[in-house]
Formats: sequence, C-alpha cells, structure tokens
Amino acid sequence: MTSSSESRPADARSDWEARIALRSDEAGTTAVTPVLDPPADLEALAGVGHVRLSWSSVPDAVGYLVHRAPLRDGVPHGEFAPVDHRGGDVLSVPDTWYVDTTGEPGRPYAYAVASVGEVTVTGPLGAPVTCTALPAGGAAPTVVLHVDAAAEGGPLHRPWQPMIGSERLSQLLCTDTSGGREIGVELLAALRRIHDEIGVRTVRAHSILHDDLAVYREVDSEPVIDFTGVDRVYDLLLSTGLRPVVEIGFMPRDLARDPERTVFEYRGVISPPKDWERWAELVRALVAHLLERYGEEVLSWDFEVWNEANLEVFWSGTREEWMRLYDVTAAAVKSVDPRIPVGGPSSAAAGWVDALLAHAARSGAPVDFVSTHTYGSPPLDLRPTLRRLGFPDARLLWTEWGVTPTHFHPVNDGTSAATFLLSGMRSAAGRVDALSYWVASDHFEELGRPPRLLHGGFGLITVGGIAKPRYHALRMLSRLGETELPVRAYGDGADGLVQTWASRRADGSLAILVWGSTLDQSKRDGDPALARRIRLAVEGAAGRTVTLTRLDREHGDVTTLAGRLGVTEWPTERQWAALLAADALAVEKAETTAEGGAAVLELHLPQPGAVLVEVAGS
Repeated sequence: MTSSSESRPADARSDWEARIALRSDEAGTTAVTPVLDPPADLEALAGVGHVRLSWSSVPDAVGYLVHRAPLRDGVPHGEFAPVDHRGGDVLSVPDTWYVDTTGEPGRPYAYAVASVGEVTVTGPLGAPVTCTALPAGGAAPTVVLHVDAAAEGGPLHRPWQPMIGSERLSQLLCTDTSGGREIGVELLAALRRIHDEIGVRTVRAHSILHDDLAVYREVDSEPVIDFTGVDRVYDLLLSTGLRPVVEIGFMPRDLARDPERTVFEYRGVISPPKDWERWAELVRALVAHLLERYGEEVLSWDFEVWNEANLEVFWSGTREEWMRLYDVTAAAVKSVDPRIPVGGPSSAAAGWVDALLAHAARSGAPVDFVSTHTYGSPPLDLRPTLRRLGFPDARLLWTEWGVTPTHFHPVNDGTSAATFLLSGMRSAAGRVDALSYWVASDHFEELGRPPRLLHGGFGLITVGGIAKPRYHALRMLSRLGETELPVRAYGDGADGLVQTWASRRADGSLAILVWGSTLDQSKRDGDPALARRIRLAVEGAAGRTVTLTRLDREHGDVTTLAGRLGVTEWPTERQWAALLAADALAVEKAETTAEGGAAVLELHLPQPGAVLVEVAGS
C-alpha cells in the first residue's frame, strides 16, 4: 500500500496519508537527475465537458505534470497549480496527452506543462496555452472509429497478466470469517479465479517473514529457523496455478533492532535487523529451502527487497540503512544461485528509483528488475531512468498500482475505477513488464477487516466472491487477441476522452474495446456531458456476427445492483443469491449495417462506461 501527496492541498489528505510521510532524499536524488526543459508544441483542444492537451515528448522525461491557472482579461490570474484529478498520489502522467475534466465548462483557463525527470524533480513550465471546455447541450457528440480487420498490426502487450497483488498469504490459512464467509477459503478462490479467468501468472504479497508464519525465533540467543508455515501457504498458492513474487519482509521480531516499530493491524515489524549476518543467513536459508522444495522453477521467481522503505510507516531506519539492506539481501539471494532475479526499491510514489540505481552502480549490487508503486494515474515511464543510470536491461515491475492509495474509498467499488484500470493498462503496454493491480480480494485487513460488503475495499472481488467492475475490466482485457490493430479515430473526444484497444485473434475473430476515460475522480459517479455516441466501422467484417459486452453503471456494477436489492451492511441469503446470479457480464448480439465491405455499429457510451465489441471470424 502506498500514498503520497505530490502537489496536493494539505486539507485534501486522507486519514491514511496523514499517517505517513515520504522520507527526504538524504543523499540528494537531484545529484543524478537532470532538470529537464518543458515539452514543446503544447496544444489544447476544446470539447464538450473537457479539454484535451497534447505536446511533444522530452528525452529523459519519466512523465509530465500539467498545470492550470484561471484567466482574467485573457491573461493568467494567480499562480499555475498542478491539475488535481484527485488520485491521491503522484499527479504526473507518462503520456504526451492529458484530458482535463476538472474545470468548469465555459470558463477559460491557461494550461502549461512541465517535464518530470524523477518523481521529486520537476522542471520549469513551458509556454502556456488557453482553452475553454464546452458546455453540454443537445445530443452527445459522436466519435467515429475505423478498424481494418485485415490490417497487419503487431504484438499486443498484456501488462496485467504477469502479476496481481494480495493480502499477506498467511491469510490463506485463516478460518475466521468476514460477513459470514471464511477468509482463507475465499481468498484462495479469488486467486484461483484470477489465474483461471484472466491468465495472471504470479501474486505479490507482504510479510512472508512475519511472525504469524513463525519463520524465525531465537532460543538461548541462537537462531531457530522453520519454514513450515511458508510451505503451507506456498503449497496452497501453487495449487491455484499462480507463483509467488517473494517480497522479502517484514522483520521477524526476534531479529529486529526496534521490535516495537510496526505497521498495520497485524503489526508487521518495520525495523532494520539487529544482526546483519543473521539477516543474510535467514534470506539465504529461505531461498535455498524454496529451491530445494520447489525445484528449478524458483530460478524464475522474482525476489523483491522489502516494501516502500521510502515511507516512514514501512521502514524505521535511514535510507542508507535500507541501501545496506538491499546490498545484503541481494547478495544473499544470489549466493544460492546467481540466476535468481532480485530487485527493488519497491517504493511508494515512484521514489528512490534513481537513488537505488545510482547506489547499485557504486556498490555493484545486482538489480535484475526495478519495482515501484503509484496510484491514481498511469504508471510513469522509467525506461529513460534505466538507460541514464546504466541498467537498460532491468525489467520494470509496477508491483502495486491502483485507482487510489486510500483504504475504504468509494471509488474502489464502482465503474469509474474500471475505466481507470483500462486506461492505465493501455498506457503501460509495451513499456512496463508487469502492472500489478492492488489487490485481488476484499479479504484484506491492513487497517482492519471489511465492515460491510461495499466498503471501498481494494479488492477486485468482494467478500462473498462477487466481481467488481475492475475485475470485469480485466476480464474484458483478457478477451483481446494476440495482434493489436491500429484504430483511426476522430470527433469530439477521440483519442483521449474515448480510448480504444483493437485486436485480432489467431482464428481471425476480432475484439475491440472502447471506453470513456477521465482520471478525474470527481466524476466517479458519472457526468452526462462526457457521454459519447460511438460509430464503429470495421472494414472487411460485413456480414459477420457481432456481439457486445457492456460495462457501466447499469451493466456489471455491483454497487448499482446492491443498491437495488437494498443491501446495507452484509447481504441476506436471498441478496447473496441475487448478487451471485448476476456475477458475470451479459453478451448481446449487436445490430450492424453494411457499408461497402464494412460492418458499422452505433452505440451510446456513457461515462463511466466500456464496451467490448467482438466480431466473429470470416
């Protein structure tokens, strides 16, 4: 779990954010990070309910930060401030475009953009442009999409498939209940479902060394190591078809320098070790045991050092002590077999990436992958950082990512989080090796167990096993084919407010995903001004069967159905049955017209909303 407050007003911080603080860059990240010039060619295009900004890419930029100021008499009035789309974390975006729906339609604004070289290093603003979002009036504007079924295309990257997040895996052994449902049984079922239906391959979770698995204790001041609990949870996990990402932490109490420094309801110890050699031996023993028990497949498991040490809530030592932890831990992993991949910094808000790589370049520590976390925006593009600091071949694993860093936030339960997920996965495709959504199930208790069915939990699947819209979005993505097809789009909202992902499968059938996209969480309950009429023409598909799968507040949104059923805290048995009966998206046959060799489909796309168009093979 992560949180940050980059450019956020202090009074907008959540209770969780108020509990944590980003560590200062003690060694000075700016020493290795350039201050970049702003992007050129900033353009603004007015549309109904939104402004679309676009600009040229800047070499070495990991992202861009959009700023806005109100206009008075045609000139900016007051200071430019970052546009806050209420994601609660890093506001910088990786792409060279941005859709602003946070302004007041009809009111003019000035916009300017800065380049981001590292998450804490933002350059100067570029020359501003002015624009005014148009007020709604009359019918929804039309966005026209063209897809050629026979286009050559290229490989479709699937960043959602490598990894998913989970509550600590010791919960697989838990026989307690939430909402009358057994925790361990349902967590295991959720993980199995995500593997079977979406094709996810690995799961990352905290606390494999936490004392609830009784891995390490000291008797008469001598270490006693026991992996029985680890074996039980990893055996269960492997039974689902998933493999673990081994996050090495937290600290066993008997090995901790500061055993009373803990995090979460389950009191994970966040301290450095009191004895570095005993820590190294514990890591060596763990890796050797896993290799002996599970065989050479462990050579492909990722071993990640700690979790979010750049937050004081997760690491009671200094940054220099964490760098030592990284060196010692990585060396211990590699001492078992140098082929086993190890990486980090597993940081919040994309922090410490530059610092770790600069440190590793000096210390010689291996970095097979770089892992970090952000929420509320698509993941930043860290490829320039890897090249600049001499690790161009390291993989990029976003081992946590989601719509919000805030526990118990209502955005987690509804459809707007699903369209956010689609936009983030689309942005990350081809530049991130894994984008791991945090987390699989609402059986999750960092700040306490679920108090009711719909409580704004991080899970893709509720207690009781009901898919939330975010899960349905992943299911839609899993239906995409192997070959990505180009899409030509035009009209008010094209290539911004309305996004597409078109594909062809090996059998010649097509899957085309269309969704309405805004990062603005003030629109999470929908905005009629952002709805669009879609006209999709698929060349070479005339006469083929076309089906639609809709995801919006009226299709597949558990919050809507639960409201209609009158669910308050936990469902009754009758309500559970009704929710489970609706736990899938309906597929409907679409009416199309033929224009030349094209099949033409017209439909209404609400905001938030998505639709999967599937075209049978010829």
